[in-house]
Amino acid sequence: MQPALITPGGDVKRRTAAAAALVLGAALVSGCSDDEPESDGPVELTFWTWVPNIENVVAVWNAANPDIQVTATEQGAGDDLVTQVLTAAQAGNAPDLIQVEYQALPTLVSNDVLADLAPYVGDVASEFAEGLWQQVTLGTEAVYAIPQDAGPMMFYYREDLFEELGLEPPATWDEFVEVARTVREERPESYLTTFSSNDPGWFAGLSMQAGANWWSIDGDTWQVSINDPATLRVAEFWGDLVAEDLVDDQPMFTPEWNAALNDGTQLAWVSAVWAPGVLAGNAADTAGLWRMAPLPQWREGENVTGNWGGSSTGVSTDSAHAEAAAEFAVWLNTAPEAIELLVTEGGLYPASISGQQGPALAQAPEFFSNQEDFYDLAQEIADTAAGFVWGPNVNVTYSAYSDLFGQAIENHSSFTEVVEQMQQITVEDMQRQGFNVAG
Repeated sequence: MQPALITPGGDVKRRTAAAAALVLGAALVSGCSDDEPESDGPVELTFWTWVPNIENVVAVWNAANPDIQVTATEQGAGDDLVTQVLTAAQAGNAPDLIQVEYQALPTLVSNDVLADLAPYVGDVASEFAEGLWQQVTLGTEAVYAIPQDAGPMMFYYREDLFEELGLEPPATWDEFVEVARTVREERPESYLTTFSSNDPGWFAGLSMQAGANWWSIDGDTWQVSINDPATLRVAEFWGDLVAEDLVDDQPMFTPEWNAALNDGTQLAWVSAVWAPGVLAGNAADTAGLWRMAPLPQWREGENVTGNWGGSSTGVSTDSAHAEAAAEFAVWLNTAPEAIELLVTEGGLYPASISGQQGPALAQAPEFFSNQEDFYDLAQEIADTAAGFVWGPNVNVTYSAYSDLFGQAIENHSSFTEVVEQMQQITVEDMQRQGFNVAG
């Protein structure tokens, strides 16, 4: 069965509830109790998730584990679920298991909602790319969730139009500029791609690839570095492209953007592994005309990507059965029988390395039937994902991105100044909430 890969997670279209003024450092040293209450019957766990058809996956677990029974409930996706969980946790009745987008983990940790699973998960870290694992540990010894799905970033391009223009997919970002210039010269009605002011997760992923790390924590003190050299480099790069009219500046996921994909006036898309599902839905007439390649690199010979989207499975501090819940979370995201269903029925690209190489992804997506090695290449790219630590107020940073980049495009003003403003807004918000921020 062909996996119908889903569209990007809630970081694209939703905003998280504001993080409470709790210091994450306190949560880093608090964990769940090793003592679980005895019970005469099976352990019963609740799981809040937005994965389609998750009940079919859970049924496999329940049939094999009569002593640990899981009830899954489909909830609102992404940030909507974070809001629901925070509300439930305030009442002391959060579910045992929670699907959480990576960038939302610090919000839940800072509110003491997620348990430290390190005592229960053994060496499961070896199942995942190092950079992806860092997103569930927040750069500490604790483990706040098990990676579920990933969004490694890639370069998608119209193979037919590239051949018509004598172009090759760019290996470096310098080559990307030259390809963009050739497209404008040879097809004045077209652009290579677009810069989107509506998609902060996209920009964050590109900054990851460049070496950015916007947050870090030492004890109970945060360091915020959104205006680091890597991010400023990415902002300047795209700002120059927009200023020179080498790329378009319309947002992604709009009717106009869809039309550009369909009619060939946008020849490429810097996106993630879930892009085939979007292209199939928005540019159906171009099936078989696209190919995927690794992202261009900042230095020739490098091999690194960023992530755009993805989620994990965490265990709440309200759970009376943290060890049993952790056992299910590990199974859900590493067992071949679970991953096959998550791919074929849930539409996820698995986070685990073995899952990315599994039989469920043996065939290319139907939209990319012309590229038989699609998932082989995707796995190679996924393994190169850069590490990244998210902060407790990503929602504020993302909102600032959308507002300020939209204004910069309208006013033809500096993209690097937007990054400086994002830094200031993020730091001031954390300070207002009571977080210790260095500098």
